[in-house]
Amino acid sequence: MDRVDAVVVGAGVVGLAVARALAMRGLETLVLERENAIGTGISSRNSEVIHAGLYYPTGSLKARLCVAGRRQLYAFCASHAVEHRRCGKLLVATETSQLPGLQALQAQAAANGVDDLVRLDATQARAMEPALTCLAALWSPSTGIVDSHGLMLALQGDLERQGGAVALASPVRALQAGRDGHVIEVGGAQPMALGARIVVNAAGLWGPALAQSIPDLPDDARPTARFCKGNYFSLAGRAPFSRLIYPLPNQAGLGVHLTLDLGGQARFGPDTEWLPDDMLVPIDYTVDPARGDGFYADVRRYWPALPDGALQPAYSGVRPKLVGPGEPAADFRIDGPARHGVPGLVNLFGIESPGLTASLALADEVLSRLGA
Repeated sequence: MDRVDAVVVGAGVVGLAVARALAMRGLETLVLERENAIGTGISSRNSEVIHAGLYYPTGSLKARLCVAGRRQLYAFCASHAVEHRRCGKLLVATETSQLPGLQALQAQAAANGVDDLVRLDATQARAMEPALTCLAALWSPSTGIVDSHGLMLALQGDLERQGGAVALASPVRALQAGRDGHVIEVGGAQPMALGARIVVNAAGLWGPALAQSIPDLPDDARPTARFCKGNYFSLAGRAPFSRLIYPLPNQAGLGVHLTLDLGGQARFGPDTEWLPDDMLVPIDYTVDPARGDGFYADVRRYWPALPDGALQPAYSGVRPKLVGPGEPAADFRIDGPARHGVPGLVNLFGIESPGLTASLALADEVLSRLGA
């Protein structure tokens, strides 16, 4: 049986960041990816936003790792020539009833260490974005956008320069975790068993299912996966905005916001579409054009001039939730040996937004949990 020092399951942005960090510690590291390319799931089906860290409960992993990861990500993009732009974001209140929520978010952000938010009145906000309608706004100059695929290629490049590798079309069928090392059952064209001292489960949507296959984990280390599909619509023609526009967040996410890609094309989303716990594979990422009907009302709260018929289906993604509809949002879960008692094993669960922003900080946290 072949052996390596470390195996990371999943070649999304977080898996690649973790593998890079392990390889940079001198560990022979292999990434196992079930698909035929890196980052085909959560990592490539999102808004590609670099978040500032405004929303998350103070002291939570999301808050701490988003703020730290944002700083690391900007530095990494600059040093590795990853295309990105610090375009900033306006978080808007469009009704009087939302003004206390805006104030609470400003206080939350300050508690999280985000110290550059600026409160704007309607006139100041419109001076920045004349097409915008709101009663007040928060200006976040640290928010940006990034080429997520370029980021993943840069992470993979660092990994490979350190002697690591990515094995595509290599689904993990099961994991036998032991105190003296782990055995990974790998499927694909050439099934094999692989030994490793360290295993990091960064399988995204399928992370909980992989944990279910590990015989020695306690029940509370095997969470139930929840799946929330988010649909995006793009704007026909160029948007009259140069910054991101966000409404106040809702329970399942950050609401139907306006983001821009690096070419200036506007897109709106995501909405919230809960999928069954026994979601079918392959995932149906089709965007139902009828869902766009609900987007117009949401967008027109802050952009009343959105023309009829201007939105067209773009793409969708599925968020890996740890809670279901109507439940309070969950934090990231990084289950290391201190939680489940298995040396050399870390399971990552519920790594949704701001996972892309936090990816480099998440990698550091995983190594800390491993004592690496």
